[in-house]
Amino acid sequence: MDETEFWKIVDAAREDAEGDAEEQADLLVERLTRLDPDSVLDYARHFEARYNRAYLWDLWGAAAVLFDGAGEEVFDSFRCWLIGQGREVYEGAVHDPDALAELLDDFDGEIDGDGEEIGFAADEAYEALTGAETPDLGIPMPGGEPLGTPLDLADDEALAARFPRLWERFGAG
Repeated sequence: MDETEFWKIVDAAREDAEGDAEEQADLLVERLTRLDPDSVLDYARHFEARYNRAYLWDLWGAAAVLFDGAGEEVFDSFRCWLIGQGREVYEGAVHDPDALAELLDDFDGEIDGDGEEIGFAADEAYEALTGAETPDLGIPMPGGEPLGTPLDLADDEALAARFPRLWERFGAG
């Protein structure tokens, strides 16, 4: 499975789920179980690589603006959800987290941003196909701190300065 195929699966499930992350996760599991186990592992590797790539201070700060605060679990779930939004939103956010102000048409922090189940879709599909847990994918986990310039996630002034467009649209105030 190449990157284009990975994004096609993500996009089709998102479109069919009409923005419902839990439904999207269910659809991902359903579609992945139609593949062979090696293809599911390929999908999992693509997902994990993008999840790790999004381990950035600026994305964590953007999540803190969107959710009026974001601890580690919220940020982990947000990164899964961000991948589930598709290539355009994901790549745009990784390159410029403040661009989420324009990339997210409708966003409600009460119902959006929780993609934990999306993050487990490949594991569920693999287990359904093989009866075994997903093996080690061989992708190193990011260590320690996120990449980029550290940010005090509780400092509204710092968040507003770093993410002016996001803050204007979603910030506390």
